[in-house]
Amino acid sequence: MAWTRDEMAARATREIGDGFYVNLGIGIPTLVSNFIPPGVDVTLQSENGILGLGPFPAEADLDPDIINAGKQTITELDRTSYVSSADSFGMIRGGHIQLSILGAMEVSENGDLANWMVPGRVVKGPGGAMDLVAGVKRVIVLMEHSAKDGSAKFRKQCSLPLTGINVVDMIITDLAVFKRETRQQPFTLVELAPGIDAAQVASLTEAKYEVEFTNEPDYGS
Repeated sequence: MAWTRDEMAARATREIGDGFYVNLGIGIPTLVSNFIPPGVDVTLQSENGILGLGPFPAEADLDPDIINAGKQTITELDRTSYVSSADSFGMIRGGHIQLSILGAMEVSENGDLANWMVPGRVVKGPGGAMDLVAGVKRVIVLMEHSAKDGSAKFRKQCSLPLTGINVVDMIITDLAVFKRETRQQPFTLVELAPGIDAAQVASLTEAKYEVEFTNEPDYGS
């Protein structure tokens, strides 16, 4: 069975260290805020000017004025701060964010990222992704392993316009986890979702990668 989006988000929290400042991108990454382990001191940053945002609210606690960069309602914490867009991007461009967890439409085998537009579709702009991949120390991608048409999203080369070149350090899909220790190394398959085997992942992946994996179920528990 493939991991659910919640299980993918929960898996990503294992990469968050105590005291980290973390930016969550639009899509699956926003779910990470719901799975921060108790006792881990994490400050979540949103590029629209929030430092220290909380998890998604219960319906009774919705406040339409408190939103993340994806225009989703979120909650405040007792330490939440609001800053200008200039200050928010100063944090990002200045290298003060340890980790960014982003969604993607494609990632190449050498770590190129495409996540801001599809040619022919209307987009409002690149958002903060280009600044994030350039200024943040480590980048993790959360994405489905295959596109809706069945094509590979972890590819030899990206076919869509790039957000950044050689910027991805780890990929977590609904089938597997790939990582590399440095950006000069190839990606390695290190984990599989329960019930998924390496041959299945290989058949759905265009990129070349090395293999050294373990199965660990119950990531969402």
